[in-house]
Amino acid sequence: MATADDAHFAKSWGAEPLPDGRWCFSLWAPEAREVAVALPAGEIPLESEADGWWSIEAEAAPGDAYRVLVDGTAYPDPAARAQQGDVHGPSLLVDPTAFDWQSAWSGLPWHEAVVYELHLGTFTEAGTFAAAARELPRLRDLGVTLVELLPVAQFDGQRGWGYDGVLPYAPHNFYGSPDDFRRFVDAAHALGMGVLLDVVYNHLGPSGNYLPAWCPAFFHPERRSPWGQGIAYEARPVRDYFIENALYWLTEYRLDGLRLDAVHAIEDHSPVHFLDELGQRVRAEAWGRPIHLITEDERNLARYFTAEAPFDATWNDDWHHAVHCLLTGEDEAYYAPFAVDPLADIETALRDGYVEQGQHRKGARHARGEPSGELPCTAFVNFLGNHDQVGNRAQGERLHQLVEDRTALRVVTALTVLAPFVPMIFMGDEFLTDAPFLFFADFTGDLAAAVRKGRAEEFAQFKAFGGEVPDPISPQTFRVSKIGAPGRKEQQDHQAFLRHLLALRRDHVVPLLADNARPSVAVKRDGAVIEAAWDFGPARLTLRARLGAHRGEQGFAPHEDPLILVTGEDSPFAFSAALHTDRPE
Repeated sequence: MATADDAHFAKSWGAEPLPDGRWCFSLWAPEAREVAVALPAGEIPLESEADGWWSIEAEAAPGDAYRVLVDGTAYPDPAARAQQGDVHGPSLLVDPTAFDWQSAWSGLPWHEAVVYELHLGTFTEAGTFAAAARELPRLRDLGVTLVELLPVAQFDGQRGWGYDGVLPYAPHNFYGSPDDFRRFVDAAHALGMGVLLDVVYNHLGPSGNYLPAWCPAFFHPERRSPWGQGIAYEARPVRDYFIENALYWLTEYRLDGLRLDAVHAIEDHSPVHFLDELGQRVRAEAWGRPIHLITEDERNLARYFTAEAPFDATWNDDWHHAVHCLLTGEDEAYYAPFAVDPLADIETALRDGYVEQGQHRKGARHARGEPSGELPCTAFVNFLGNHDQVGNRAQGERLHQLVEDRTALRVVTALTVLAPFVPMIFMGDEFLTDAPFLFFADFTGDLAAAVRKGRAEEFAQFKAFGGEVPDPISPQTFRVSKIGAPGRKEQQDHQAFLRHLLALRRDHVVPLLADNARPSVAVKRDGAVIEAAWDFGPARLTLRARLGAHRGEQGFAPHEDPLILVTGEDSPFAFSAALHTDRPE
């Protein structure tokens, strides 16, 4: 059980409960002339301190609504733990020590990871923490070990992907209260599952972000991100605002790790880069459980995942792109270099993790990446779909909605799950949901018009994944993205197939990774037949797949006594897996 001390993270920004029942209110506002906090009992001026900080200790109670006042204008607390309503109104005082945690939880090691990515609003009909918690037994029975939530930090409106959050410390209250989020985590832990949270430290959203109005020093005057003003990570209070956010989520919500969104967009010229310091600060804490740090990084860097580095893994888009191009034939935009020879790219990915490792690639605008063959297999999170790869299509189609050959789909699923990389499943794909995953938001006025216009222009130039874009502001676009439940036999069969694969992974692959996450590997290809063999020492895992038809090919010979065999009468795809061991019985 958690104690009051280990359930509270004392952050620099915002409102913090004190042992004597009072609260300390702190704000960094170096350009302000005067700062106050508006409480139910009245306004209380904050005192100016060194380096642009303001603070005061005052009488208040959990549940009180409050605002910060900067030069006479009221704003929400940028580090509020909760909002009374939307992002424009008062914040709420939350006592993080009041929650009664029920589950004794010591975490799980990264080599056991099977990640399930979900969006709270569309994962269930109700779209809440409570409703999602009721689905956790199904995911546990499927074989999921870590649930990864798209960002839950409060954003403007009721519906959105979460990447336009403006109050990074406050759970989006349309999903539920802070304690509802804690109950979700507690329920997952009771089932033996961990929870990861997607966090966004590369920008703040366009609506409800009041920091530019009263704290322009938070932003760099000569820097822009792809989504707006560039952040001044070189300023210590700004740096702490985000690093402490990571520590806050891990402490007060007992999360098992974080997925850091688009770290390639974090521009920082400090002696120690923001990302390095964040990783170091997390690793310096005695958590009493494994904490997992995963990046999304378009640069294909390898340096963050060596034994000395603070990060566990990265999303491996290269695996997705190679498989996607093989099965769909799409070749536009970022798919172009992977469409040249997807079989060769799959061969490289099975051997090295990354496909693009700094070499020149036909169809690519520039070389990217670093050599990755020496990294552990578990440094790569492989997937057949995620919110970006599905949602950044005009119609939000999933792979199974683009590929008619169900044997082909099963073969690439087996290859993704049974290879010794970390597999990730995007919500609904486990049962071939009929729902797309579309881009949706809940903006109004000029911003809503700009989002509509931007999405339409973005996809007008593409054929395969472009075309007419459903209105991103319409509530119907959000509603049709809800995944539903497996109803048809085909859906139930695919879910059962994936459950079987994950059981095989648990029983045969995970024990090998526990002893050696960096096995030697040999990959060979004959036409469309690829065989990869990972030598873990006393045991060798071999996966053999025929990935389509190929002229001159000798045919597909499955393993004798395979762990699993996937074939289809009318399909050129096939798969088998085998485990050879010299371990004594």
